[in-house]
Amino acid sequence: MAIDVAAHITGTVWEIRVNVGDAVQEEQTLVVLESMKMEMPVESPAAGTVASVRVEKGQAVEEGEVLITLE
Repeated sequence: MAIDVAAHITGTVWEIRVNVGDAVQEEQTLVVLESMKMEMPVESPAAGTVASVRVEKGQAVEEGEVLITLE
């Protein structure tokens, strides 16, 4: 079952810490967003494998926008 990991704030993708195919643990930081000069980590809601990375570093994202899909 695929799990979409979405942005919890509107901001800019500061850093992407995983690649497609990486195994991740629950609560592992996948992406770091920057908003109002603060870095906000986006963590994995469950253990799994990265199926797709839907954003690029420097990209502006809206709250609720899907960043990563896990399998």
